[in-house]
Amino acid sequence: MSDSPLKRLRNSEAFNGYLMISPTLIYAVLLLAAPLGMIVAYSFFRDGYLTVIHEFTVENYVQAWSDPIFRTILLRSVIVSALVTLVTVVLAFPIAYFISFVLPPSKKSLWLFLITIPFWTSYLIRVFQWKVILNYNGVINSILKGLGIIDQPLQMLNSVGAIAITLAHAYAPFAILPIFVSLEKIDRSFLEAGQDLGESKFMTFWRVTLPLAMPGVIGAVMIVFIPTIGDYVTPELIGGGKLPMVANMIQQNMLKIDNKPLGSAIAVSAMLVVAVISLLFLFLNRRFLKVQK
Repeated sequence: MSDSPLKRLRNSEAFNGYLMISPTLIYAVLLLAAPLGMIVAYSFFRDGYLTVIHEFTVENYVQAWSDPIFRTILLRSVIVSALVTLVTVVLAFPIAYFISFVLPPSKKSLWLFLITIPFWTSYLIRVFQWKVILNYNGVINSILKGLGIIDQPLQMLNSVGAIAITLAHAYAPFAILPIFVSLEKIDRSFLEAGQDLGESKFMTFWRVTLPLAMPGVIGAVMIVFIPTIGDYVTPELIGGGKLPMVANMIQQNMLKIDNKPLGSAIAVSAMLVVAVISLLFLFLNRRFLKVQK
């Protein structure tokens, strides 16, 4: 007698696999997919006085994209995030390379441990620390005045540079670790073969090490770029609210102005921009790998 369809389903590997990941899947749906779906839905509703009118409309997107303030803030967010990503990844790669290729295996764990030390403190505390460092009477100005380099304190806060420095420091470990993992996976015999064929160390790095490490670089770029473009705390504290980014604009529409449909439309628009930029970078990376081959 053949087994019933239900019994065959229970004994299948696919069913058992889905059953195994079901708690994580339910968690992701409830805490990620459901809120995101609500934001998308709200972006197509109308705003009423202290209420939301559940009528379909695209006016929120038209209002958002026709507003020059929104376009300016979105462009600033992309530029700041791109600057932070560039600085972070460029500085993270040599550190990851040093740990992977230069340090002996017995010391790699210690260095990785030291890199994760910033995670021991709250992100908010780290931002406040940079505010103290960059303040008008902060650490840097005090040192420069003590050395006689400057007569008057420098105004470093409330600037794009200060925001970029703070974000780059906060997300540096997120860039170092994936690059290090990719470098560790590289078979050292490939590098030896390149040098045996007459390649210089630089060309071996350019044609062998860098392409093989690109998955880690891509991961570092995504991990840094995506959250920094939506960062709210740093522009508010380090920028003094004078250089708002798209997250600050979303917060203002959601809470202060109480226009949740418009705030949702701005949030969805920002996510689409991030998705397009990320896909563009992935496409350029694939072209880079083809050229290297």
